[in-house]
Amino acid sequence: MTFATFSLIFTGVLLNSAAQLMLKAGARALGPVAIGSGSSLFAAGWNAATQPWILVGLCCYFVSAGLWVLALTRVDVTVAYPMLSMGYVIAALLAWHFFGEALTASRILGIAIILVGVVVLGRG
Repeated sequence: MTFATFSLIFTGVLLNSAAQLMLKAGARALGPVAIGSGSSLFAAGWNAATQPWILVGLCCYFVSAGLWVLALTRVDVTVAYPMLSMGYVIAALLAWHFFGEALTASRILGIAIILVGVVVLGRG
């Protein structure tokens, strides 16, 4: 895999991870959403659709998908798709930093295993 191709994939993964964090920030701003009647479901949907963090997060997803398509024109999906697992690593670390989410020993071990797998696939 060339540096340019890896850069496309990694940028897409970063944007995807950023999207997750922005959606989480938007969800926190919304608070718990009760889904009951059709009108409450519509209200919850409208509140989510007009929440700035959620809108920016969805834009990041859109750009990430475009970069993903570009990457797939350059590399096999069997190599590219596992690289998406880097998103878990990035999102877990940033969620720990920004939201205080726990990084337990088992999560850290899982992150290490993911990183080893990404390196192996990137070299193959």
